[in-house]
Amino acid sequence: MMSILRIQDLNLSINGTSILEAVSIEISPGQVCGIIGESGSGKSLTAFSVMQLLPDGATSRGTIELDGLNVLDADEASLCAMRGKSVGMVFQEPMTALNPLQTIGQQVAETIRIHERVTKSEALKRAAETLERCELPQDKFPLTRYPHELSGGQRQRVVIAMAIALRPKLLIADEPTTALDVTTQAEILVLLKQLVKKDGMGLMLITHDLAVVTDIADTIVIMNKGKVVERGMAKTLFQTMQHPYTKALFAASAHRPERGTTHEDNVLLSVQNAIRDYPLPRKTPFGKPGVFRAVDQVSFQIKRGECLGLVGESGCGKSTLTRAILGLEDLQGGEVLIAGESVHHSAEARRKMQVVFQDPYGSFNPRHKVGRLIAEPFFSLGRKAMPDEIAEALVSVGLTAADQFKFIHEFSGGQRQRIAIARALIVKPELIILDEAVSALDVSVRAQILDLLTEISKSLGLTYLFITHDLTVVKAIADRVMVMKSGQIIEEGVTANVFAAPQQDYTRKLIASAPHLPELEVVP
Repeated sequence: MMSILRIQDLNLSINGTSILEAVSIEISPGQVCGIIGESGSGKSLTAFSVMQLLPDGATSRGTIELDGLNVLDADEASLCAMRGKSVGMVFQEPMTALNPLQTIGQQVAETIRIHERVTKSEALKRAAETLERCELPQDKFPLTRYPHELSGGQRQRVVIAMAIALRPKLLIADEPTTALDVTTQAEILVLLKQLVKKDGMGLMLITHDLAVVTDIADTIVIMNKGKVVERGMAKTLFQTMQHPYTKALFAASAHRPERGTTHEDNVLLSVQNAIRDYPLPRKTPFGKPGVFRAVDQVSFQIKRGECLGLVGESGCGKSTLTRAILGLEDLQGGEVLIAGESVHHSAEARRKMQVVFQDPYGSFNPRHKVGRLIAEPFFSLGRKAMPDEIAEALVSVGLTAADQFKFIHEFSGGQRQRIAIARALIVKPELIILDEAVSALDVSVRAQILDLLTEISKSLGLTYLFITHDLTVVKAIADRVMVMKSGQIIEEGVTANVFAAPQQDYTRKLIASAPHLPELEVVP
């Protein structure tokens, strides 16, 4: 079978710096090729080379043939005709890939009108058909909707519709499910597989997570530092892998820190019948506004030294509950106590908690040096951090005291998350809330951060509330787990017990949707 895409000995340099070296990849019609690698491995730049969406100063050598077109020798007009028609691309973050000022119908129709001379009404008709193929039927999702009116998974379906509107021969999906919860991720992967099967197109699926491609891919290519280090059939690669990097990736994906039982019997955090309501728009000018209950009679406790996982799909109320625990939102009922004090009536109680966010770069001011950034919690205490306190916090997370004089952009993603943890530790809190704190990290970096959190918990007696949609992480680090749905805790128990014998259908659905690797003994 003739290949849709053939990359042969591709070398790429940017301003003289070598990025890709002798990369060779082939994808046939109806085939899913998973490109696996951590940040900086070159997988995304390989995809951008196919699209010829490269930065200034980029120089390429080798061969890229896409549906008969020699990409590296093609002029700009040919490339413009190729993009969208022969190859479509799905990006990681759908909200940044969509225009917030245009309806979803307009955006899908625009792709069609750019490449084909059709009327606006014909383009909209075809847009509706394409959206329906992506499981967004018009009776539920009219063309007049805007991106902000859709959920994350629905927005990603719109991006996929834009990419396949002209039925391209090749679809490139660059980390299309990283920001999605497990059930939505499973649905998007199934959709991509169905589109490949129905249209006979090839799919290049780029991800840093081995488990994501295990079930969907036909072939897997492992990249590291701009090179292809291993390739093989998806069903057999895990038995035949030879390269140390592949083995290390696999080991990191299945890594579980040695946590042990470090918690005490006394309760640190107590949430009692918490209720959080939001007003809805009035249906009539003088009518009574409705109420949306985001958190509905939630009660639970966390013991000192314990790690409690909170899981659930997007919109279940996890983030609202987190803000209420931190005292950032008022409750319409119930209360939150830490060490017996109400967080809504005591500033001193709130100082016993710190939070680590999902995006370590977005949670820092890039204009300030690291020393000032991690000293921010002291501002609420009315004093400045001492230099030795800053140094101690940095050293405790595996960095050096000299790092306080650098800017945040000088660090990798994993180092930035270590700095975020240092900022949380500097005021010596009793509870740290980790809000999707490792979901954006590579698997090996994620393993390092989980080990770090475990070590800190043992040495300082810290208590964690770990909020995530990644069940693999919860299974690895949490002592107990709670499952949240529609504002309520529907299941709670020891992590191993909940995963082994879930009591609720919703919990079973979450666990079944989570990607998993084959159980193999791997020696890195």
